[in-house]
Amino acid sequence: MSKPRISYVDPSTITDPAMIAEFERCAREGTPRPESQAIRAHVPATFWSFANTWRDVFKNGVVDHKIKELCRIYVSRSVLCEFCGNQRSIKAAKSGLKEDDYSDLINFESSTRYDERQKAALAYAEAITWDLPAGDELWDRLHKHFSEPELVEIGYFVAITMGQQRWLRTLNIEHHQIMAGTDASMAPGFESFDALKRSKQAEDYWAKVNSKPAGQAAE
Repeated sequence: MSKPRISYVDPSTITDPAMIAEFERCAREGTPRPESQAIRAHVPATFWSFANTWRDVFKNGVVDHKIKELCRIYVSRSVLCEFCGNQRSIKAAKSGLKEDDYSDLINFESSTRYDERQKAALAYAEAITWDLPAGDELWDRLHKHFSEPELVEIGYFVAITMGQQRWLRTLNIEHHQIMAGTDASMAPGFESFDALKRSKQAEDYWAKVNSKPAGQAAE
């Protein structure tokens, strides 16, 4: 097991009732999982800034939650944040998002799994994540499918999750290390530490596949 680059704050040492309740919610509902919040807990303001933003913008907000979940995993598979990419939103699953819906995200434009509204949002996420040109063609497409408040929320959410994921992937954090025993929001095949290890060793594990979108050549 890799050692995290920044130590976890042990939730059992926390005395703030609100923070304890938030850790318990993470263990119960996931996204975020306890491990990433145990890093942020070194600075309570950072802990709450993320928790509140995630609640208000990802879990709630004005845009269909399933679209934001697809964008979140698109970012995971682009920047190769395994910690984030091996989580699933329970709310999105309850709303009808299936595991197969995650399979074509990098090549979403040519996929039949996504409707035009989802593809437009993913194109927005792609432009932000890969620093692609964002000209009239993209913006005409976005305005066709989304209101301006929705475009603000999607753009802000993608920017937040991309920055967090680029940071978390440097930290060597892993699931089932804090408040172990909960499988809340874990992807199929990652529900326990042993299952996670087996899934990561599989030849078709997603993080072993080139993450670049179809329009970009591999380096």
